[in-house]
Amino acid sequence: MLARIAHRVPDGQGTFVEGPAALGHCRLAIIDLAGGAQPLYSEDKNLVIVFNGEIYNYKALTAELTALGHCFATRTDTEVLLHGWEQWGRELLPRLRGMFAFALWDRRAGTLFCARDMFGIKPLYYCRCADGTLLFASEIKAFLDHPSFEKRLNAAQLPLYLSCQYSPGRDTFFAGVEKLLPGHFLIFSDGIVRTTRWVQPAFLPGETPVPPSELEAVLQDSAAAHKVADVEVAGYLSGGVDSAYITALARPGRTYTISYAEPRYDESFPARALARSLGVRNRVRRISPGEFWDAVPAVQYHMDEPLADAAAVALYFLNREAAREVKVCLSGEGADELFGGYNIYRDPFTAQWYDRLPPWLRGGLGAAAGLLPPGPGVNFLVRRGCPLEERYFGPTALMTEREKRRLLADYEGDGDPMFLTEALWDSTEGLDPVSRMQQVDINLWLAGDILLKADKMSMAHSLELRVPFLDKEVFALAAALPAAAKADARMTKIALRQAAAHTLPPASAARKKLGFPVPVRDWLRQEPYTSRVRSAFARPAAAQFFRPQVLHSMLNRHLHGGDCWRQIWCVYSFLIWYEQFFGA
Repeated sequence: MLARIAHRVPDGQGTFVEGPAALGHCRLAIIDLAGGAQPLYSEDKNLVIVFNGEIYNYKALTAELTALGHCFATRTDTEVLLHGWEQWGRELLPRLRGMFAFALWDRRAGTLFCARDMFGIKPLYYCRCADGTLLFASEIKAFLDHPSFEKRLNAAQLPLYLSCQYSPGRDTFFAGVEKLLPGHFLIFSDGIVRTTRWVQPAFLPGETPVPPSELEAVLQDSAAAHKVADVEVAGYLSGGVDSAYITALARPGRTYTISYAEPRYDESFPARALARSLGVRNRVRRISPGEFWDAVPAVQYHMDEPLADAAAVALYFLNREAAREVKVCLSGEGADELFGGYNIYRDPFTAQWYDRLPPWLRGGLGAAAGLLPPGPGVNFLVRRGCPLEERYFGPTALMTEREKRRLLADYEGDGDPMFLTEALWDSTEGLDPVSRMQQVDINLWLAGDILLKADKMSMAHSLELRVPFLDKEVFALAAALPAAAKADARMTKIALRQAAAHTLPPASAARKKLGFPVPVRDWLRQEPYTSRVRSAFARPAAAQFFRPQVLHSMLNRHLHGGDCWRQIWCVYSFLIWYEQFFGA
């Protein structure tokens, strides 16, 4: 099982095997290079822990615990978890500032305790096997080598994936394998698994504007905390405000950028210009179409579940380039969810005249438009044909229920993502529309796509990715921002841009969100990539799950001027993933 995930961490392995328990750990040495080997034991050897992540306030917690009488044998942040558990039990979790997934075995009590950070920056999966064995790991593929694990496809996840482009919620594409959700802990005792939410991040907008200087001070503090390491900490830099602002605040010695030959998708020019103005080194990695497509099988393998976010492939190359020189990089994930950065957050402020039409009229127009091929005007009518809480399940909604019924070989309509969002919408009753969408996104999209691909694509190359925006102190401020500080009809991330304008050049602070653009739309119309997709659509696996004639029709429509590349890439990514884990 450790060998299966050895790509994550090459600096050593350790195991604890005793009676009913076996814990294993692969290490990426970042803090206390000499003394941080795991599993790590408490002073009396009763507690055993394996831990993935970083606790950025571990020095302050070490000082506090030392004053309470605890004796530390190492300088590693892992030991804080052991002593903190002895001192506070579960109340340790809200004291932690960082990203984490850890498992702690109590030898005397025979109890396993696992916990995951509030945003889900670090993944943790678990599976209760037929013989009663409980498996847990940072990656699902570790389960494949355990004799108690039976690999079976959970086909019920496919319709949800086709809507969301990722695998949402607790379930996975592997039957019996579940995610420990963000902000949850798990207890396994007396043969029973219990999971409990220990924290629920919530947006509660206030009325008082936050001065840009206050926002910058909180972000500056987070950037400094995220640089704590005994190795060099570098950074990623695109043309957008998120990574630019983190780079300006943290001032890493070097940064890394992805580029393409296609100018429309290339962010390397503004990234280079910003790096020069900040005095940091910048290395640009240009990705060719051939190597991009050749890497898709490896990307889908490392993701564990299919992911149709083409930016994952770009991240795969970006992390591989950085890993040649460093072990840790800072990145800008989380800014859009916390500060209102997605363009769809502008929707409530645009075409307000249309929203004043009677609901029955908008609903009828939307239903009629849903019978037409997708397009800008059609998409607008469909989207505005029903209330926000009935249509919004993320910033990249892909296929409608009608489209899935047409595409899937067998679909009974039980894969509507609204089943996952209903409780989230109910919990935000009375809030402004942007805050309500943000609440959906930090629970589904952020953990299921953004953070998962950040972890899997970085750890595929033994590199740790840190995300300073996703800090509990930053969130406390962002959650209280007034609605007007997030988005309007013209702009997103209003408060963040105002703060960034004090530090960044005006062009960088105001730059429109591009969302890590990838030229797949164009490449799909070129050989040999068209043929690669057509070949995948002609294989037996495609006919097992989809209606092949609909797949080929979709591809032909794109080749002749339509724009359905995201739907095509979604199906193609699933088929490539299926080959990696369930192919002959």
